[in-house]
Amino acid sequence: MKHICIIGISGKLGRYMLQHALARGYTVSGVCRPESVHKLDEWKDKITVYPGRTDDHAAVSKAVEGADAVLTVLAPWGVKGYSTNTASAVMKYAKPDARLVFSCGWHITRDGQDVYSWKLRAILAILMPIVKFFRLVDINDQYRACDMIFNSGRDWTVVRGCNLEEGESEGLPVWSEHVGDPILASNLVRRTDFALFMVDAIDRPELSQQAPAIVGCKSESVLAHQGQAAMA
Repeated sequence: MKHICIIGISGKLGRYMLQHALARGYTVSGVCRPESVHKLDEWKDKITVYPGRTDDHAAVSKAVEGADAVLTVLAPWGVKGYSTNTASAVMKYAKPDARLVFSCGWHITRDGQDVYSWKLRAILAILMPIVKFFRLVDINDQYRACDMIFNSGRDWTVVRGCNLEEGESEGLPVWSEHVGDPILASNLVRRTDFALFMVDAIDRPELSQQAPAIVGCKSESVLAHQGQAAMA
């Protein structure tokens, strides 16, 4: 039985990952802020929770001990290196052969070959300096965290999600190596399916040291792409 640790287990994405992991029979531990532990009351008898921020090295070190895989919500909150400290803690304390799966957005690029829409470029160029000025989010911290992961030599996957919506699962998302692929054009995935992809990535060696950009498997762009392939 696999032991899975979820860093950021009490958030929306974290709770979906928790449910998918339990459904597969995994033993689950996790880290979440002390004030959010109550959000996990439904599963308190099935999991082990270590209260602390996701960049709290003491909490992370305890939670990941012996874990076969660590699933991490890589959030860029604040301007004090939250993402980089979180990634650093996970890579420092997870056992050397642990599978490390991180979540982030499409804006992260590994090789600079992603092609972004004008809308996303505008958001990054205009909105991000504003939220950083007000000390809310530092997107550059998430870039630095992902560069650290990419260069770590660990068995990592960075799952890059698009716009999220709630709703029943549609199934495992479709992925592409680069944003700009027409199959990703719908730019939408169910949050529960984002979580499903994170959990599923644990046992997918083809995703090791990859940064897949995902989209819902029933989105218009995926269905159109499949239709075109069928006619080819």
